[in-house]
Amino acid sequence: MRDKITAPKVHAAKGGPKLRMITAYDAPSARIAEAAEADVILVGDSLANVVLGRDTTLSVTVDDMVHHTRAVTGTRPQALVVGDMPWLSFHISAEDTVRNAGRLIREGGAEAVKLEGGRKRLPMIHAVLDAEIPVMGHLGLTPQSVHAMGGYRVQGKQVEAARNLIADARALDEAGVFSIVLEGVPDLLAELITKEVSAPTIGIGAGPHCDGQVLVLHDVLGLTGDAKPAKFVRRYADLESAAVEAVRRFFADVQDGSFPSDEESYHMSEEAARALLSDG
Repeated sequence: MRDKITAPKVHAAKGGPKLRMITAYDAPSARIAEAAEADVILVGDSLANVVLGRDTTLSVTVDDMVHHTRAVTGTRPQALVVGDMPWLSFHISAEDTVRNAGRLIREGGAEAVKLEGGRKRLPMIHAVLDAEIPVMGHLGLTPQSVHAMGGYRVQGKQVEAARNLIADARALDEAGVFSIVLEGVPDLLAELITKEVSAPTIGIGAGPHCDGQVLVLHDVLGLTGDAKPAKFVRRYADLESAAVEAVRRFFADVQDGSFPSDEESYHMSEEAARALLSDG
């Protein structure tokens, strides 16, 4: 068994082999991530999209995140498990933020939390860090800001916006986050931020120069139906088609009577069967 991965170990991985991060939302997906030797498992609020069938992540609650995080941590992975803090769980007050982060740790079993946003979230980040909870930052295309951004748009394409994101990354790094997710930003900007900060960067739609990469498990496995994947997604399997075919074969066997077979059925002893049949 490999050694347990912790937030300090992830931070120390800066400049080393690329960090491997994937999402998981339940025990089966956590087992897949662990068997593939993920360094970090993110219980993402993207469960709204790929598990619950919703258009945005905004409806996910702390209760939802605790429930799914507990399902992941119940498999006891050696990967670091990070619980996503959903919309409005860290926007109202520092006290409220710490309480919600603490629920992901105490009830969900997470070992760190992820917060979206830059400098304006610093009071909340400091409060969570002061409570001895490791924090992963998230900059660029932050899905919880979908309405403010006017949709899921690449961020930092213009000079001033790029400079602001660099300043945000510096601020998060100085605050003490152990890593920073960079989502939906130009590759050059991600490269500059990666060189600028001491925390490792983990890219998703941020080019090849980050210290690690993350994708949504359902995107990797081809479990997202007919939805057109984002530009940055590479599908490594088509498990949805394979699953549909398996279920169709099951139904066909049911209808032609070949399932269940004698070997797949339970039997009484001959003596018990004779006695039961004699009752008739």
